[in-house]
Amino acid sequence: MSNSPTNKTRRGDFLIPFLTVLFDAIAIEFAFLFSYWLRFRSSLLDQLGSVGVEGPAFMGYLFGSLAILLIWLLLFQNRNMYDVRRNASLSDEFINVVKVVSFGMLIVMSVAFFYRAFSYSRVVFGLLWALSITSITIGRAFVHSIERRHYRRGENLQHAIIVGSDALANRVFEKLNGHPSFGVHIVGYFADASAHGDLAFARSQYLGKIDDAPEYIKREHIERAFIALRSKDQHRLFNLISECEGINVEFMMVPDVLDILTSEVKVAELEGIPFLRIKSNPLTVWGRIAKRTFDILVSSSLIALLSPLWLFIMVLIKLDSKGPVFFKQHRVGLDGREFKMYKFRSMKVGSDEFDQHAGLGIKGDPRRTRLGVVLRKLSLDELPQLWNVWKGHMSLVGPRPERGRYVQEFQRSVPKYMDRHRVKAGVTGWAQVNGLRGDTSIEERIKYDLYYIENWSLAFDIKILLRTIRAALSMKEVH
Repeated sequence: MSNSPTNKTRRGDFLIPFLTVLFDAIAIEFAFLFSYWLRFRSSLLDQLGSVGVEGPAFMGYLFGSLAILLIWLLLFQNRNMYDVRRNASLSDEFINVVKVVSFGMLIVMSVAFFYRAFSYSRVVFGLLWALSITSITIGRAFVHSIERRHYRRGENLQHAIIVGSDALANRVFEKLNGHPSFGVHIVGYFADASAHGDLAFARSQYLGKIDDAPEYIKREHIERAFIALRSKDQHRLFNLISECEGINVEFMMVPDVLDILTSEVKVAELEGIPFLRIKSNPLTVWGRIAKRTFDILVSSSLIALLSPLWLFIMVLIKLDSKGPVFFKQHRVGLDGREFKMYKFRSMKVGSDEFDQHAGLGIKGDPRRTRLGVVLRKLSLDELPQLWNVWKGHMSLVGPRPERGRYVQEFQRSVPKYMDRHRVKAGVTGWAQVNGLRGDTSIEERIKYDLYYIENWSLAFDIKILLRTIRAALSMKEVH
């Protein structure tokens, strides 16, 4: 038996799920009892205009809180939110918490409606919903920080291998190896030949040819294998899986075929005949209504809320350099139609005429003004696009719009490029929050844009917006 560290039981595989359950339980109980206190024992709501009433028996609420605690913990478990190594970002956690708590509230209110032996306050339920989301999210953020600290120290890491040797495998290595949120240590890779030196994962250990992988997995008790084979080699995957039967190893394949990578494949049945639906309309009628309603509500609120900041930036632009406050440019959006997109001017007047000489999205672009450097670093130059969203030219989330001449160029050279115009262009997008901006590969950006289109949901939009806010606050410069 190998003495590999992968043989040892990792304490974190028990500790992290246990702490998550514990903190969720404390957060739920705190939210319920604090809601009771705010409603019936505190004068805060009275000062806000609520009608004071005599508080009901505390024990009735205490027993009710224990029942809610059990129901909600079961709901979280049903959503697999206590699994080991979920690798969920905080934005994902927040969205899932909102979903579970909201569904849990529907259950609780339904039970309270039919349970006549005790009357529960609707105000308490409203407070419980908001406080539960807040306290549970804070608790999970704390557990996340503990988990990441363990991973940074090299503790509780899951040992993995990569099968493949080109740019596809290299991207897996760069994204996952040593990432503080994933807890994966890639011990090496299998390929028919070692990777050439300019690839990052060439620094990893070359373990042998692909056919040698099953024996190594068995001997070293590897727990996860990332398969990064091109479509012409994927027949070898079946041999690899069959030779690893009976072994506790998880295979994760990185699709190479663009249609599979960017589409949500579903089975549809028509007159008894099963079909694989690999492309469908990205938004239903109700989906378009929901997305447009969300865009209007959020853009209107942000325009009103940020109006003092807008005025302040406008004054600074006029003081910083000569020229208009806003930069306006025609971009291509939904169904290939052009619209006029707005930005705060961050470059010297006429700079856009020299894009072909300066390049797109270059670092340290000399055409930028002093204020423009700051505006771009904080993504504040994009704020006027909220007006485009409100008018319906753009959405808060979607593929970033390009100019017409670039669209004509890319549609000839990039497969499926025009599919990104099946939805409205966005202020931010799935490609952008994954670091694919400016001078990055247009082919990679298209893959992420099409994945977003085929897998759209309102929750997905909220997740992207939260990650955009996090990136802006971290002051990562947008190129």
